[in-house]
Amino acid sequence: MTLLQIADLRVAYPGPGGPVEVLHGVDIEVAAGGRVALVGESGSGKSVTARSVLRLDADARVSGTVRLAGTDLLPLPAKRMRAVRGSRIGLVFQDPLAALNPVMTVGWQICQPLVIRGVPRRTARRRGIALLRDLGVRDAAERFDDYPHQFSGGMRQRVVIAIAVIAEPELLIADEPTTALDVRVQAQVLELLTGLADERGMAVLLITHDLGIVAGFAEQVVVMRHGRVVERGATDDIYYRPTHPYTRGLLGAVPRIDADPAVRLATVPEEEPVEPGPDATATATATAAPAPAPAPASTNEVTAP
Repeated sequence: MTLLQIADLRVAYPGPGGPVEVLHGVDIEVAAGGRVALVGESGSGKSVTARSVLRLDADARVSGTVRLAGTDLLPLPAKRMRAVRGSRIGLVFQDPLAALNPVMTVGWQICQPLVIRGVPRRTARRRGIALLRDLGVRDAAERFDDYPHQFSGGMRQRVVIAIAVIAEPELLIADEPTTALDVRVQAQVLELLTGLADERGMAVLLITHDLGIVAGFAEQVVVMRHGRVVERGATDDIYYRPTHPYTRGLLGAVPRIDADPAVRLATVPEEEPVEPGPDATATATATAAPAPAPAPASTNEVTAP
């Protein structure tokens, strides 16, 4: 069953010469309990897509449909939309230090999604401490009243995840949850997300530019560039049978431990964004460095860059 269905999503922001469109007809689906990775270089529109799902940017002009379990979120009144945030869709922001309030304890911030929904403070505190403990924070009861600056980067990321999932949402959007973390902590964070998703039956939309962390986490991959989806498919198809030149270029730029260090990594050639046109499904003809040994056939969907 499809939980999240984004169709023909277009987003424009005010500019000196009028509205500037940054998303051009994005289509994404996330199944209930499924794990989808949204990948692409910085500036491709991944975070804008996430923010548009939750309608976080008041000055954005958004069109298309964003359906959560059949309900279109875009026309909802503000009061009903606030009820969706946190309780039905949780969001892990890119920078946990910037996302956390520096003058409030982490415990207060973790409890807020429950308290504003009428859960008694004592009950919310008990659930918050238990969740922090489950997320691997030692001495969770004592650390609950500490401030964000007293936590390491990896521990702050756990706090942000706790805030996003404490109300047990149906969908978690994790926007670059491993950015600026070392490899060991990245693996721990992904393991936490996998465990939470499996335990709660929660769907996850993972947003990242790091293809190295996607293979072991996602079931489906959606590739974006210049505000458009250029390819989508099962994770194995994307990694071993990519069909779009941009996807092959991204894969070719990933460092490999068995690669010859004297050989330079592939680069993805820059292209001018294509203006939206009537044919959004045309096959791209741009060139890029191929991934190693692509198979001849694929079931991936490909659109123009």
